[in-house]
Amino acid sequence: MSYQPNMIMKLCRQVFALAIIFTATPSFASEELVRQEPDTVIFAMMSGKCSTLKVAGRDFACRAVAFFQTEEGRANFTIALDDPGDDSHIITFSGDNGRRPEANLYELPIDRMLLKTKDRPKADGLPVPAIESTAGLCKQVGNFVTLELSSISCTAVDRNGKKYELQYESDGAPMAVRRIKRMRVGSPAVSPFDDVK
Repeated sequence: MSYQPNMIMKLCRQVFALAIIFTATPSFASEELVRQEPDTVIFAMMSGKCSTLKVAGRDFACRAVAFFQTEEGRANFTIALDDPGDDSHIITFSGDNGRRPEANLYELPIDRMLLKTKDRPKADGLPVPAIESTAGLCKQVGNFVTLELSSISCTAVDRNGKKYELQYESDGAPMAVRRIKRMRVGSPAVSPFDDVK
């Protein structure tokens, strides 16, 4: 499968931009106190399109979709929105206790949404996310060993009844996965990329 050089460069720029956002942004911060985010242990960038992306009743397109997991086990599906009025508009479906009930399926219960916009307070020059408690689920389908993603679907509802939805389909390009090995205490969290070396 051949890719046009400008498409590859565009994907590389998106991967780089998201990697900076994920590694440099403090998360789970209150307005009064900013805590350091746990280190990311795995990062996966997907290539495809969002057929559905709804944020509290508003429809958006997406610029990029990525998965990352922290050393504490929290997993996140992060979407950079194509919002002409806000180039900092990013949402994250975040949860713990992900599982792989089948070889080609990863399910993540969602307990919070992280919402970043240009109007949020900043730490180190980047927006600190607003955190909304939610109930929901993300499902990632694909062959994780060969890095061939098929789709991601996420739904979550916050305590005020606002709904967040994602329907994402891969364009067939393999995922770009970066694993950072770290020593952990206790049993490791389940990742969709457990078999990836």
